[in-house]
Amino acid sequence: MYVRDAKNREEVWLLDHIEAMGLDDTAFRSRDYVVAIDEESGEKAGFGRIRVHKPDDADDVCELTSIGVLEEWRGQGVGAHVIERLVEYADDEGFETVYTLTGEGAYLAQFGFSRLEESALPAVLQERLADKREGVDPDAVPLAIGVDGFEMPGRLREAFKEANESGDADASDEDSPEDFGIDPDTATYKYDTGRR
Repeated sequence: MYVRDAKNREEVWLLDHIEAMGLDDTAFRSRDYVVAIDEESGEKAGFGRIRVHKPDDADDVCELTSIGVLEEWRGQGVGAHVIERLVEYADDEGFETVYTLTGEGAYLAQFGFSRLEESALPAVLQERLADKREGVDPDAVPLAIGVDGFEMPGRLREAFKEANESGDADASDEDSPEDFGIDPDTATYKYDTGRR
């Protein structure tokens, strides 16, 4: 199992899973995401995003958002490693603090995220929090972590090393039509000869 940057061709896959999981797709850009991949089967297991806000009148702000793990991969440290990679990315980009607005604060606390007062949020995230509460996450609260304060629990690191798909999905290393946003059941092809 490893975590890598999302590829442009994974845009449809990401949007489908974001919608299915009821996650936030505001200002979606596939290049902001990372994807967890099972190295044996090539199956995608999870994803997440760092969104950089660039307000005109303040410093840039880094937000962790849209973390999702496919059901058959849950409980194996996939989400933890997606979050770890995103915090590393924020650090690489020069951010000292990563913010998140979520109803899953207990999960994030194990990595060192702590709750903030809403008034302590940068203005751009105060507005975003109100939007999230009205939309996809009515229980959202603000949390933050210093990039050097992230801690990966040992049990999650070990679980990730041993992660395997617990579902019965047919795994393949080859690209599928769905990877490119094509529904093979309804697609027509430019050079279809009509012969079967």
